[in-house]
Amino acid sequence: MLDQTTLTIALLFILFIIIVFVLSGIKVLREWDRVAILRLGKYSGIKGPGIIFVVPMIDKIAMKVSVRLLTYAFKTERSLTKDNVPVVVDAVMYFKIIDVEKAILSVERYTVAVELAAQTTLRETIGKVTLDELLSERDTIAQHLQELIDEKTEHWGVKVTSVEIRDVVIPAALQDAMSREAQAERERRARVTLAQAELEASEAMLKAAKTYEQSSVGLTLRTWNIMQEISKNANLIIMVPTSIPEVGSATAAAISAGTGGLKVPKNKGSPQ
Repeated sequence: MLDQTTLTIALLFILFIIIVFVLSGIKVLREWDRVAILRLGKYSGIKGPGIIFVVPMIDKIAMKVSVRLLTYAFKTERSLTKDNVPVVVDAVMYFKIIDVEKAILSVERYTVAVELAAQTTLRETIGKVTLDELLSERDTIAQHLQELIDEKTEHWGVKVTSVEIRDVVIPAALQDAMSREAQAERERRARVTLAQAELEASEAMLKAAKTYEQSSVGLTLRTWNIMQEISKNANLIIMVPTSIPEVGSATAAAISAGTGGLKVPKNKGSPQ
């Protein structure tokens, strides 16, 4: 009876060990997780997502990686542009793993490798462009950065989908100089615009003068139109010269009465 009880206990203990052994090998991976399995130290394959079984003491999970889109923000510390201007460029990179096997087996830590590649490539690119190009052609430079970094990381199974330049910080003294330069450029454009307007106005006045030269009636009408505009101010006294032949007493009296500002002497305005 004792032997049977001992045997039962031993069997239950062995069964318990087997259950624990089996359960210890069951792993649950999320939809975006992948793991590399090493069996007795040799690469066996990639598993995931869902429920996987890892043989205890035989299989080992070498690394777990995520196949989701990853982001990495990085910047350079006072890098020199092609025209020797110290700048600090702040950028962000988007990348994802497209070949899990390469990402795990080809490089020790793919994230560190990608980050270092991004930093060195950014420094190299800044040194090949001028400050004006860096400020005005951000999209083009970012696209070039994406191509260069992707070329380096494709051997690690990593795809760089996009690189964006978020900010370019330049020295304060240079910012003031650029501000003054921009102000001077705006003033220059304003003066050019004013000079162009004066040129067009002078050309129009020259054409009008030629027209008045050919028509004395038109010149007289224009003269009286100017006087009428001036005489709208009731406190203004206008002296009309008698050298204008078309100035008659009736016209002068009508304008003086109508505007209150244009006055002609009583003994003037009639033919001599």
